[in-house]
Amino acid sequence: MKSAAKSAPSKASGRGVKYVYTWGDGKADGDGTMKALLGGKGANLAEMTRIGLPVPAGFTISTDVCTYYYANKRTYPPELQAQVEAGVRNMEKSMGYKFGDSKGFPLLVAVRSGARDSMPGMMDTILNLGLNDETVVALVNATKNERFAYDCYRRFIQMYGDVVMGVQKRAGEDHDPFEAAIEHYKEEKYSDHNFDDTNLTADDYKELIVRFKALVKERTGKGFPNDPWDQLKGAVGAVFGSWMNDRAIVYRRKYNIPTEWGTAVNVQAMVYGNTGENSGSGVAFTRDPATGEKVFYGEFLINAQGEDVVAGVRTPEPVAQLKKHLPKPFAELEKVRQTLERHFKDVQDFEFTIQENKLFMLQTRNGKRTGVAAVRFAVEMVNEKLIDWKTAINRVPADQLDQVLAPIFDRAAIKGAKAIATGLPAGPGAASGK
Repeated sequence: MKSAAKSAPSKASGRGVKYVYTWGDGKADGDGTMKALLGGKGANLAEMTRIGLPVPAGFTISTDVCTYYYANKRTYPPELQAQVEAGVRNMEKSMGYKFGDSKGFPLLVAVRSGARDSMPGMMDTILNLGLNDETVVALVNATKNERFAYDCYRRFIQMYGDVVMGVQKRAGEDHDPFEAAIEHYKEEKYSDHNFDDTNLTADDYKELIVRFKALVKERTGKGFPNDPWDQLKGAVGAVFGSWMNDRAIVYRRKYNIPTEWGTAVNVQAMVYGNTGENSGSGVAFTRDPATGEKVFYGEFLINAQGEDVVAGVRTPEPVAQLKKHLPKPFAELEKVRQTLERHFKDVQDFEFTIQENKLFMLQTRNGKRTGVAAVRFAVEMVNEKLIDWKTAINRVPADQLDQVLAPIFDRAAIKGAKAIATGLPAGPGAASGK
């Protein structure tokens, strides 16, 4: 990683400063109290590892590096490169794979942002980093699943091309250029742009990879990077860069998040929800964030990576249906749900992936909630002896109390009513009219 030859002093500069915090195999350098340094995501990944939850190994590049990056003309501390390399070696040891391996099962990584305060959807994520024309063949040989491997490669080029190389929708274009390429290909080959992506074959993905690389070359004048270490450097820089993108700036202004806090970068070993019918990905809350009811609430997709669940490419199923599809991982999730609430003493919003019936936890954070749910959570958690009354009162923001007073439909009447349409609620309360 490029270092500053000369730089103004900063609190993050100086020899011997620790910038990279690893986790894996039940051990972690950091913990849940270190959100200012590791960001919310990194701190909670370390904490989940410490309490024995199944978290894929990884490391966090601290917010100090983000501060240094912007204070020193977008360069890195001189110590960072060696610490990142050590972090990758730690992942390799934990997972049993090697980064950039073209002979055995290659270690691929996800690169995600992680600010001190949660900023959902504001900054960028890259999955399957480490794939190239050689490592994708190694992944095929290791998994005996050609479609899965080339699907991962196609996704990686699409995410990296967008986030790192800037291949995005131009003025006058209606669609993301990569999605437009997929739709054009489906229309060309299957005479149907609505053809379900899950029915695309390995050969289809190989052709899309060729087209995606040509698109990157056409839009940027550069070839797609082949070296996994170059890919990683580009991704880390893009995450730090996304701290100052328009979406993130507007979000920080709205929620009074100081610019100087910066973001951390989380680099985590990939696990795969898209290997087939015994795999999947989902997002869930430990309780219903709309009503406050103590029920498992969320969505999942079989044979999908996490981005699919929130991207709207396919319609997810309620998480309760996972019991029917994959009963063993669902039973584990129920235990994890209880462990998270007992440990964090608040309702958690978490992400998970199931790879061939094995559960992995990718993130947890305190869940957003309506005013009605906030009151119910607080009261019931006091009754369950998870929190005291003082904590409960502080958990209900004053500006949400008006939601509690909004009119609502009678539950008994709803059960007997005939629905003429359904949708997602955009605000609290209920309304009626003629």
